[in-house]
Amino acid sequence: MYRVREVLRLSAAGLSVRQVAAGAKLSIGAVSKYLNAARVAGIGWPLPTEWDDAELERRLHGETAARPSKLVMPVCAAIHQELKRHRHVTLQLLWEEYRERHGAAAYSYSEYCTHYRRWKRTSARSMRQRHVGGEKLFVDYAGSTVTIHGPTVELSSQASVFVAVWGASNLTYAEATRTQTLPDWLGSHVRALTAFGGAPAILVPDNPKVGVTKADRYEPMLQRSYEELARHYGAVVIPARPYKPRDKPKVEQGVLLLSRWVLARLRHRRFYSLEELNGAIAVLLIDLNTRSFKKLPGNRRSAFDALDRPAMKPLPAVPYEYALWKAATVGIDYHIDIERHYYSVPHALVGETVEARYSAATVECYYRARRVAVHGRSYQVGAHTTLPEHMPKAHRAHAEWSPSRLIHWAGTVGPNTQAVVEYQLTHKPHPEQGYRACLGVMALAKEYGPERLEAAAARAVAIGSPTRSSVKSILQRRLDRGGTTTTDEQTVPTHDNVRGPGYYH
Repeated sequence: MYRVREVLRLSAAGLSVRQVAAGAKLSIGAVSKYLNAARVAGIGWPLPTEWDDAELERRLHGETAARPSKLVMPVCAAIHQELKRHRHVTLQLLWEEYRERHGAAAYSYSEYCTHYRRWKRTSARSMRQRHVGGEKLFVDYAGSTVTIHGPTVELSSQASVFVAVWGASNLTYAEATRTQTLPDWLGSHVRALTAFGGAPAILVPDNPKVGVTKADRYEPMLQRSYEELARHYGAVVIPARPYKPRDKPKVEQGVLLLSRWVLARLRHRRFYSLEELNGAIAVLLIDLNTRSFKKLPGNRRSAFDALDRPAMKPLPAVPYEYALWKAATVGIDYHIDIERHYYSVPHALVGETVEARYSAATVECYYRARRVAVHGRSYQVGAHTTLPEHMPKAHRAHAEWSPSRLIHWAGTVGPNTQAVVEYQLTHKPHPEQGYRACLGVMALAKEYGPERLEAAAARAVAIGSPTRSSVKSILQRRLDRGGTTTTDEQTVPTHDNVRGPGYYH
């Protein structure tokens, strides 16, 4: 009736029909229709102050306006549910389906939309946002905490309550956690999605520091592990705008209902473990989710089965495993430090920065988005986990040969070669020197053959100089093939600092 009043007011001001139509934002035909009806009813401007819209409509259209209509009223709650079921469903499509069912008894499209919007204005404020089934899951922590009683007051703690609410159906999940740290935050997400049996397209948190490292209206920065969790479940994280509670009315209402229908009911109970508290919350959640809606048919559980469940994403075969990320510079020993344990990467990356993803079971290293190393997680402080393929060739040769393996190899060549190898391992001031000398003896076997090496070792042992340099000198001078042992050779002392005549050849 506001437009009718405008038409009468502007016409009384002397404007033409075209000017009245432009001012009232109506078509020329509609203006002519209203003016003709007012002329027939003898209505002029100004209207009596006691006339409301109903009285104006009655006098303008006569008593027919008050008679019951034979048209079929659209079911507005069903329209609202259908709009949430699929993102591409429109009021135009629903009206055409309604007209096909009722024919001449159907309202016009404009009246159909008017009835729905009038119904929507009288419904809950949370319906102002249109939520498509399976699209959004709102997550947050409740403002209230619950006390977990310990043996003493000092050992008692406050448990936080995580809440997740589906946008279309309002189905609610809640659980208590000891903290609001990253492991509990991500673990609650995993358990919530497991309980729902599927994942949403969008996760909507309220900019918690544990999940959003930088809150920004346009480009918020997410915590790396939280972003990885969303990617694991095929979802995306879109935080609500800072200080905009209307961006997340679902979880705000969910927290309010949880506080009223779950936490308030538990206020007189004492809990001594987190498991006991979560068991009590789970029982009351069943009642909350099966409680009938006041203005819509069904309840949260039935709405979830009808709207969210068919549209949500299936869960991956393996749940997300909590992991942390760390940027680390590769040291000169081609290892990186993860919580004071050292893990190897390919030696070519010395000096480069790699990203390490470490969970309870594994450590993965990435360089320029390519995985270059995988290790089992170790909690031994100060120790090293090294893969042979990451080592330079010379280091690898050292690492692959333990003292026992070196002695065993020497025994396969002969007892004298074994005596020479044992001498290197026991008479060097540092084990690294002994390994190097033994590898040098092995190199002589490749160059001269096992038979000559064993003969040269026998000669070195006989003259009391079982060193690698003596064995090499004997082989180079071909003394292992029956040459005469000189008196000087027999009296050479077996001291590592004495090079012997072979050093100068």
